[in-house]
Amino acid sequence: MAKIEVNKLHTLTGHNDCIYALTEGSDPRFFYTGSGDGMVVEWDLDLPKDGKLIAKLSNSVYALHVDPARNWLFIGHNFEGIQVVDLNDNKAIWSLKLTDQAIFDIKIMGNQAYIGTADGVLIIVDIEKRAVKKHIKLSSKSIRVFAIATGKKHLAIGLSDHSIKILDLANDFQPIANLTSHSNSVFALSYSPDEQTLASGSRDANLKFWDSSNYTLNESIVAHMYAINYLSFNEDGSLLVTCSMDKSIKVWSAKDQKLLKVIDKARNAGHGTSINKVVWSTYNGNVISVSDDRTISIWQIQVNNP
Repeated sequence: MAKIEVNKLHTLTGHNDCIYALTEGSDPRFFYTGSGDGMVVEWDLDLPKDGKLIAKLSNSVYALHVDPARNWLFIGHNFEGIQVVDLNDNKAIWSLKLTDQAIFDIKIMGNQAYIGTADGVLIIVDIEKRAVKKHIKLSSKSIRVFAIATGKKHLAIGLSDHSIKILDLANDFQPIANLTSHSNSVFALSYSPDEQTLASGSRDANLKFWDSSNYTLNESIVAHMYAINYLSFNEDGSLLVTCSMDKSIKVWSAKDQKLLKVIDKARNAGHGTSINKVVWSTYNGNVISVSDDRTISIWQIQVNNP
C-alpha cells in the first residue's frame, strides 16, 4: 500500500470570517477564496503569502467558479445572484440578480453556468447572452453541490433532501438517476478524472463510490466523525481527499477506497475548526484547504509507493 507523507507548507491569513469557497484558476498556479466577510481573494501558489483582493461584496460568498475559456470568475453573491469578474484585468464586468436565496455552488460547461440555490432551484444562465435561460425546481430543500462529467455530459447534484440527482445535459436536463443512499444532506460530489466513478460525501459522515455507467453503489464507508464538507480527486485519479466538520482531512486510495492518511491539528498542525473546502491542485500536486478558522492551509502530499 502507498505510504503518504504530509508536509504543511503554508498557512495563509487575511479573511476576517469563515472561508466557505475555494476554486482553482484557469491558470492553476492561482486559486480563489470567498468568505463570510464578502471578500474574494486571489492567491498565487508561487508567492502564496501575497493575497490580492478581487471583489468585496455586501453578503457572504459560498460559491466560486472560474470559466477557463474566458478567464472569468463567477461569484455567488448570497441573496443577490452572480457577479462576474474578468481575471485578465480584475474588473467586475457584469452581474445578474437571480435569487433572494443563498447560492451554494456554481459550475460552468461551455456557454452555460449552473447555479444552485437554497430553495432547491437549478438556474441555468446563458453566458454569452448574460441572461437566465431556465429555472428547474428540483426540491424544496437546498442544492448544495454540483459535479459535471464533461465527456458524458452528466450533471450530478447533491441536495439537502439527502438525494443525488443526475441530469442529462445533452438532452435538456432529463433525469438519468435519483440516488437515495445518503441519510442526510449531500455536501460533497466529484467525478473521477476518467468519469468512471462518482464519489459523494454527506452530513451523515459517509463517503460513497458510485459506478457512473449505471449509477449503482459500489462502496459506502463511514469516513469521518461528522459531516463531510467536500472532496477532491488528484489529477491522475489515483487518490482523493475529503474534508470534514470534524477538523480533519483524509487521503484515500481511489482504487480500493482505503484510508491512507489522516491530517489533523494534533498530528500536522491542521485546522482548528470545520474544514469547508479542499482542492487537489493541478499546478503542483499540493492540497489546498479552507476553514471556519479563517485560514488557508497548503499541504505537500508525498506518495511513496512500496
